[in-house]
Amino acid sequence: MRRVMRIGCKAVWCLLAAIGLTAGVCHAGDRPNILWLVAEDTSASSLPCYGNTLASTPTLDALAARSIVFERCLTNPVCAPSRFTLITGMHAASCGPAHHMRAQGKIPADLTGFPALLRSAGYYTTNNAKTDYNSPIDVKQIWNASGKAAHYRNRPEPNQPFFAVFNHEVTHESCLFPKNDPDLPVPSTDPATVRIPPYQPDTPEMRADWARQTDRIAWLDRQIQNKLDELETAGLADNTVVFFFGDNGGVTPRSKRFLQDSGTRVPLLVHFPPKWRHLAPAEPGTRLTDPVGFVDFSATLLSIADIPAPPRMQGRPFAGPAARTNDHVFCTRDRMDERYDMSRSVIDRRWLYIRHFRPDLPFVQPIDYLFRGRGYQSWARAARDGALTPATARFWGRKPAEELYDIEADPDNTTNLAADPAHRDEIVRLRAALRQHVIEIRDNGLLPEGSPLEGYDESRDPVAFPVERVFDLAVLASDGDARSLPAFVDALDDPSEPVRWWAAQGCTMVARGADGEGFPNATEAALQRAMSDESAAVRVAAAEAFATAVRVEPAIKVLEEVVRTDARWPKLQALNVLDRLGERARPSLPALRDALADAERAAVSDNAPGGSASQYTRNLLTHMIALLEGTKQPLVYPAFR
Repeated sequence: MRRVMRIGCKAVWCLLAAIGLTAGVCHAGDRPNILWLVAEDTSASSLPCYGNTLASTPTLDALAARSIVFERCLTNPVCAPSRFTLITGMHAASCGPAHHMRAQGKIPADLTGFPALLRSAGYYTTNNAKTDYNSPIDVKQIWNASGKAAHYRNRPEPNQPFFAVFNHEVTHESCLFPKNDPDLPVPSTDPATVRIPPYQPDTPEMRADWARQTDRIAWLDRQIQNKLDELETAGLADNTVVFFFGDNGGVTPRSKRFLQDSGTRVPLLVHFPPKWRHLAPAEPGTRLTDPVGFVDFSATLLSIADIPAPPRMQGRPFAGPAARTNDHVFCTRDRMDERYDMSRSVIDRRWLYIRHFRPDLPFVQPIDYLFRGRGYQSWARAARDGALTPATARFWGRKPAEELYDIEADPDNTTNLAADPAHRDEIVRLRAALRQHVIEIRDNGLLPEGSPLEGYDESRDPVAFPVERVFDLAVLASDGDARSLPAFVDALDDPSEPVRWWAAQGCTMVARGADGEGFPNATEAALQRAMSDESAAVRVAAAEAFATAVRVEPAIKVLEEVVRTDARWPKLQALNVLDRLGERARPSLPALRDALADAERAAVSDNAPGGSASQYTRNLLTHMIALLEGTKQPLVYPAFR
């Protein structure tokens, strides 16, 4: 019966929307207010209500006691792709290049941010203040007000329901960077009292980072109290559903940007006042272990507000009359600033499965912004000094193709069970779930950035992007098995760009695991042809394989040609390969200097089209030139010794 009624409601809503009357159907008391309190860069494990006994958070403790606590709330491990998913209700990887850091996702023509639907239904929508949505969504269309002054108290009618977002930047990663910070209260956490997880080295800098994060969490708690006090003073607390959550994982090393629990599991507390408790999925104080993801948030808010969700939305509501549960949640890791990589994870109530599609690349790459943190700097120093333990060296080295963790028994994700025969069934089940999901959303991470196939509509072409075949080839490539070379050789002549791209990357991964052995003649010849491919991304990938297993000189020539072009993302891909070649790329030093001079002359702001690509190019060129000129030390990867 409820399904029939929902269909009827949707039809009525669509009719009202068509004639422009939806703004008039919402009367005072018909729908709850909704308040989002967002904590930047905050892992669930950093809060006492999730087990951290060091931080002082009386406000959040009290909020948790009267809220539903979600034990498994997952998101992508960096802000912009996560915010894309929040605002659209779609997986960032389904609308490439939104899955990359600082990119403009190509969204369906009829898609807008979900706050526009609330606004059409009579809500006053405000955002204070971030809008890094990785998409071309019109901020003015979805928000009545957006900026530092945006606030629900400015709505024109006192009884108008509101949806208000407040972002709290006090916990942002940059709080750990060396700087003068006069606004921070006197530090109160003794670094000697913090717990250093077993995957991190116990250095003074790491302890200082944990202590500073703990102080920032306490400061955040006071800010949340101010927001709740404002709500109470305005007489709105009894009519407002409150969400508190983090936007991605925390700020200490191996959290933000990484798919381990510390990077993707965030706090989520949802308080339903008595008037709206019938919309809650459980009683106050309940701790739910059903996994939820950011892709579910927009559908949840629409369900709470009794607004039908558009068919495009890919998430499931976890509250309201349309609530359903998930078996799995999926997270992604792709380009982080100037460095490329691709990993995917699947999480259920107990297990975390990670698939790395470039296991030949180390976990830790020298990302400019990342290494402003002193914890990472101290980790690099310990690696150079040979002072790492096996546990702390593991994250500093080459990735396995697969990881599997028992979240309950191993919350720090230190014991990889992927190769344990006792967990074969779990691996098979989670592999299958990942494959199904990638195919369903047509995961754009399987495409090279800058490809004309990127985007929701563009990637629907089953001939140009045969997603099942591309996924299976990418898995084969990441296995790095030399017996797959004949399959890669055949695929290098395929009409599909992503098939050729993964075939070339597969050759590189085989070469990296071959202990210096060269390629058969057929593979060498196929790679030579591929270095003239019409796709710049395929040329770059083929050049890396050729330089790794055959000869470096012809490959460098190809890479330099791409660097000289105006193709922003293939250029960044070529620079990544040249940087991975290390000392063998020394003949390119003059070309790199010229490229940096050109980049500096053409510098644009990060808010302009291509701005992020320009900045990332400059960061990478500056790093590479400093290494080759000997003014900077390279990172040391113990696992490669």
